[in-house]
Amino acid sequence: MVAINLGLVSWAQLLSMNVRMLRTSIVIRTLFALCLLAATLNHARAILQHGVLWDYGYGSKIALTSQIYWAVLTILDPLAAVLLFVKPRAGISLTVAIIVSDVIHNTYYVAANNQWLAPFYLAQVGFLVIVLGLAPVAARAAPSRRQAPV
Repeated sequence: MVAINLGLVSWAQLLSMNVRMLRTSIVIRTLFALCLLAATLNHARAILQHGVLWDYGYGSKIALTSQIYWAVLTILDPLAAVLLFVKPRAGISLTVAIIVSDVIHNTYYVAANNQWLAPFYLAQVGFLVIVLGLAPVAARAAPSRRQAPV
């Protein structure tokens, strides 16, 4: 390969860095998508076993809006997973919005029921940390409108 020198960095080095960044973005978006699909299966299982407006064990303490929110996640989670590859930046933004709103929403019920160490909550907070840490990296390397989607 012929390298064209641009001073400090050659075209070959720039291309290599771009390919690595693109691969990194794909790996991050795949991780996000797998987690979103696992959440989709969890919400779908709950709907199949308990109905669309299940109270998730909170009984009469739960608001109807919370039941609707959890049911809607059954649609939003897989939508975000698909968008991560069809329209990466939109998928990343939706993923951030979903997990931030989910953790804020669920924190209300976790606090009200002293469930701070519940596995579902710790997993959501862990995913939130991962998403907030890696979303900027994935977005920076994601294809823009001028590039073909990956």
